[in-house]
Amino acid sequence: MLKKNIVLIGMMGAGKTTIGFKLAKKLGYQFIDIDTEIENSENEKIIDIFQNKGEGFFRKIEEKISLSFLEKNKRVISLGGGTFLNDKVRKKIKKNSYSIWLNWKLKTILTRITRNTRRPLALKLNERDLANLYRKRVKFYKLSDYKVNCENKNKNEITNQIIEIIKNENSTS
Repeated sequence: MLKKNIVLIGMMGAGKTTIGFKLAKKLGYQFIDIDTEIENSENEKIIDIFQNKGEGFFRKIEEKISLSFLEKNKRVISLGGGTFLNDKVRKKIKKNSYSIWLNWKLKTILTRITRNTRRPLALKLNERDLANLYRKRVKFYKLSDYKVNCENKNKNEITNQIIEIIKNENSTS
């Protein structure tokens, strides 16, 4: 269909990994989950990296690993919630990838985040702080190539909508 990568962005809890895996399978692409790659690289869970080495260390590793996978083609890449805020990563995505924002209402994201104990930022923040984090990140997510409104859609509907976006993109280019 295309050679470019498809990069999924959005808040933690948006379903980037789940949708990314389904999308890659349908397209015959390799699926890359950046958080998993970081854990494999560091031989440590994300939550432990945050606690033991700090967010600054995590963000440096995240940038390095993200940039290395963005060098290749025909991948569906699931970024961590904060990765798209990184200017270097965003510029690299613009060069050879389609960025797709999995957008949900704040209320839905808060419900999804607070049910998960594996998210280091969520464990430290209360609901108001998470809402502020959401608002800060949305400003960057709006810079994506495409936005998919996911509210009231199932995984298949979201995946199929992304495939349609890519098909339309390729028929016009």
